[in-house]
Amino acid sequence: MKNISKLLISTFAALFIFSGSANAHVTVKPSSSAPEAWETYTLKVPVEKETATTKVTLKVPEGITFESYQPVPGWKVTTEGDKDGHVKTVTWAATDAGISAGQFQQFSFVAQNPKEETNVAWDAFQYYEDGEIVEWSGDGGSELPHSVTEISVAPKADAESTDHGHKDAADTNDSKTTDNSKDSVTTEDDSNQTLIITLAVISLILSIVALFAALRKNKK
Repeated sequence: MKNISKLLISTFAALFIFSGSANAHVTVKPSSSAPEAWETYTLKVPVEKETATTKVTLKVPEGITFESYQPVPGWKVTTEGDKDGHVKTVTWAATDAGISAGQFQQFSFVAQNPKEETNVAWDAFQYYEDGEIVEWSGDGGSELPHSVTEISVAPKADAESTDHGHKDAADTNDSKTTDNSKDSVTTEDDSNQTLIITLAVISLILSIVALFAALRKNKK
């Protein structure tokens, strides 16, 4: 029975560790927005290690036009562009202690979406104080996934587009698709929660099977 107890404790400990890390990804929100909209995006950077994050670099997806950023105390922002002057990367570098363990920081910026419906991927690079660089550039379901924003005329419920003084075709689309956006409730966070619940059920079943197997062996 002592071995069985150790097995159960190890199983559930691993499950809780995974559950915590599954929600600690670097993300860009919203996950859905309208074509040509001037959107306020938010880059959320949590710390998964016991050392501070001191810099974050975000690649601007093809078709996205970066315009401006919201200043954050303790952080210096630099941009790099192509030969035509289009911003391709944005870097937030800490001028102080950075983001400590157990904390997160959010960085907001305004950008215009592509004209056509598409999915844009946000590759991010998280720099830790100990020199490690974590690349959030994998596909969905990978260990280090990048965020994806669906550019669609029927945006999901978490889309919060604003024109920021600009006139664009998205103003008309927003009023026509309000009902559709209410019906679309499947978000990236929902997927994470579903994955966690599934793993919890599987772990519980395996633990029960192991328990019965051990009891039968003891009886023999």
